Amino acid sequence: MTVPETDPRPDSEVERVLVVVAHPDDIDFGGAGTVALWTKAGIEVQYCIVTDGQAGGFEPDRDRAEMPAVRRAEQTAAAQHVGVRQLHFLGYADGAVEPTQELVRDITRVIRTVRPQRLLTQSPERSWNRLQVSHPDHLATAEAAVRAFYPAAGNPYAFPELDEQAWDVGELWMMDHPVANHYVDITDTFDQKMAALMSHTSQHRDPDGLRTGIAQGFAGVAAAAGFPANHYAEAFTVVRL
Repeated sequence: MTVPETDPRPDSEVERVLVVVAHPDDIDFGGAGTVALWTKAGIEVQYCIVTDGQAGGFEPDRDRAEMPAVRRAEQTAAAQHVGVRQLHFLGYADGAVEPTQELVRDITRVIRTVRPQRLLTQSPERSWNRLQVSHPDHLATAEAAVRAFYPAAGNPYAFPELDEQAWDVGELWMMDHPVANHYVDITDTFDQKMAALMSHTSQHRDPDGLRTGIAQGFAGVAAAAGFPANHYAEAFTVVRL
């Protein structure tokens, strides 16, 4: 598998970014350091979370009916650590996401509402080297988001029942794609990324172990990208229309 070398649009040309992910905490694992850099640069970032993460967590005594509200609250708190204030929760069932026309329509509606110049989502391609990032909900959400990115959101004849006007995003970023073509140095925002991740308290059996693993993992990404020692980085695949 190959992807073309693509230079992202300069951040100075981007006013709004929309992030579309399957579960609360997905963006914090994959791209929150980069999101924090964008918001620090004055870019408005909004999140679209497809499910409420009802199937997650390690608390056997918790009433599972509480999980949607818990996870929405955790994601809202996490977003604030990286400068994100507006979140769109679609309320799909955790573990049952498929790239249906309904989901494509719902993501298209959010794109047309936010009108971003950049869309960040997960990868529709499975990574056999890191299978945990290829949860079926991730793959399905990403496939629906890519279909919304092109052609649905920009096609005025797609989903004519929507009131929102068509919008061409123009630039797609994907996290956890098997082949990355762009790296972002997040050393200056790594603490914000960790604070966002730690906000998902219902999901962490071993917070100290998570901190260690995250630091090692993203230091490894920085090393692979050729950044200096003691740096952290996030990897993406960028496609421009």
